[in-house]
Amino acid sequence: MADGLRPLRRYAQDGVFTQALQQIHVFPAVSGGETTLRELVHESKTRGPVYRRTVQTTLKASYTNHHRRGLIRLLDVLEFRSSNHTHRPVIEALALVARYANAWNTTYYPLGETVPVHKAMGGDWAEVVHRTDKRGRRRVVRMVYEVVAFQALRDQLKCKEIWVVGADKWRNPDEDLPQDFEARRAENYRELRKPLDAAVFIDELREQMTAELTLLNDQMPKLSWLDIAERKSGAIRLTAAEAQPEPRNLRRIKAEAQRRWGIVPLVDMLKEAALRTGCLDAVTSVSGGGSLSPEVLAERLLLVIYAYGTNTGIKAVASGGHGHTEDELRYVRRRYLSAEATRAIAIQIANATFAARSTELWGQGSTAVASDSTHVRAYDQNLFTEWHSRYGGRGVLIYWHVEKKSLAIHSQLINCTASEVAARIEGAMRHGTAMDVEANYTDSHGQSEIGFGITRLLNFDLLPRIKRINKVKLYRPVAGEPDAYPQLSPALTRPIRWELIAQQYDQMIKYATTIRTRTASTEAILRRFTRNASHPAYAAMLEVGRVQKTIFVARYLRLRDLQREVEEGLNVMESSNGANSVIAYGKGGEIASNRRDEQEMFVLCLRILQSALVYVNTLMLQDILGEPEWADLLTPADRRGLTPLFWSHVRPYGEVNLDMDARLNLAAAIVPGPRSPLDDQQVPSR
Repeated sequence: MADGLRPLRRYAQDGVFTQALQQIHVFPAVSGGETTLRELVHESKTRGPVYRRTVQTTLKASYTNHHRRGLIRLLDVLEFRSSNHTHRPVIEALALVARYANAWNTTYYPLGETVPVHKAMGGDWAEVVHRTDKRGRRRVVRMVYEVVAFQALRDQLKCKEIWVVGADKWRNPDEDLPQDFEARRAENYRELRKPLDAAVFIDELREQMTAELTLLNDQMPKLSWLDIAERKSGAIRLTAAEAQPEPRNLRRIKAEAQRRWGIVPLVDMLKEAALRTGCLDAVTSVSGGGSLSPEVLAERLLLVIYAYGTNTGIKAVASGGHGHTEDELRYVRRRYLSAEATRAIAIQIANATFAARSTELWGQGSTAVASDSTHVRAYDQNLFTEWHSRYGGRGVLIYWHVEKKSLAIHSQLINCTASEVAARIEGAMRHGTAMDVEANYTDSHGQSEIGFGITRLLNFDLLPRIKRINKVKLYRPVAGEPDAYPQLSPALTRPIRWELIAQQYDQMIKYATTIRTRTASTEAILRRFTRNASHPAYAAMLEVGRVQKTIFVARYLRLRDLQREVEEGLNVMESSNGANSVIAYGKGGEIASNRRDEQEMFVLCLRILQSALVYVNTLMLQDILGEPEWADLLTPADRRGLTPLFWSHVRPYGEVNLDMDARLNLAAAIVPGPRSPLDDQQVPSR
């Protein structure tokens, strides 16, 4: 078969292809039509088992010849335990593996040996683990059994059903929970703004759910953009909102910024933000001082931040006209610029931007952020990179949180396989800035039912753009009322299991407190839940999530303004990604280092550069629009589209010339707060 048919072959192996052929007509899209597709189904049925056995045999050979030595030694060092008797056979299997670790010439386990049986031995591995010997007896192949045992250990470690004694990330899951929860029960409930009585919590949820479904059902005949009916493609049909009027004067305003200040080097914008906000003081407070003078340290810090943020590297930046050598810059990087210090710099610039904003121009402070991941390519030899199935390449992910006026308040480096739901919650709760996050826009990859449940418990709204909203089901608030909400009937599904929420209410609050107090990371909690669907607290959180998702979807379908709000928030996120691609232009946008700390430094410095750009642009726009002749030009469409994240007047490329005596002529007042010693110098304006 041609290479282009490999994805179709994969679907055929999943066993859903035959049903798909009966329901949809895809023959014209494939060369050869129906005949080719039916050949794929036949190939899957005849060659699929052979292919799987080949993979298993290859894995067993690789384990025997290479990986076994290291894994066996780990069994001598690590002690595995489980709090669940269901997974005890895996612990016993590891003990059996360790007992016969040095029996090199033993193909099968002895006939009298008790071989623990666990779930991983079933399925496709069943035929490979067992083999008939020369005397016709069914025996357990030792090497294959070891492979299966380690695979079972891997799967159970991920959800912490098996844990490691003395570990941190892989510790006993009971240690993740706050040990003083019972003693501080009332305080924990108060911090989460939740009632102590589960019935009160359930009544509030049910009332909101009932109210939103009732409003949607009653207003359905008046909603021209919405149609709910029985159809194979999904019951919900939502028409996209009409385009908003185009801002007509923003180009003139941006051109005026370029006329007044010229083409500004990006390093000068970073310098101006640092001098006005005093953000470099954070380095001294974190690093504990040093022998360098504040002036020299400030210059070198700015150059190192610029080198990392643009991804050009210290060597390239050191060749500029500033008088600092590569060795001097590398020393400052090692001695002063830690991840904590860099994060503090970004937070201080963000807070200074909030303080400097004019409410007449930008409105009251925002409480909503947009979040999304950006895939950054990395060199193939990088041991920390992973292949991302959606983006189609090796690399890492940067997960961003950007508020509605285009300022990045949080960034984090995550693996391609990490949960975006966990990253979204971490950023919304631990951004460290003065902003109070109450709502989070995200795309389909950042939302799920468990995500809705956790955000409800943590008191901020999840506002996603759901890609396949036509397939979404609305849950019923009560059972026994099949005729309720007749307009929504095709999209309705089963009632919510309120009794499960009531039973696990205290346990859910305990897990929410764990995330709030950072006793354990959100990713660790979600990893335990999503890989263990039978966990009762997880099942209850899913029910809460289904309630909250139903409330959101009902509001989203009913309100055009909410649809536009979500779309505008995500458009801000896309603009932020565009700015990052302009700023981090070095090395073709690829990360060359395989050190995690170097990758994190790139992410943090990129955030600093973007924040500095937004800060200085905010002051520029306020200078321009503070003049009546310019302010009068703004139409409602212009005010809606006004953003400080633009770079037509910025030069991120070229030789790096850092002149601390040249300043941008900005009339906006310097933000009060921590000051740099350089602020006291009398310097000419640009």
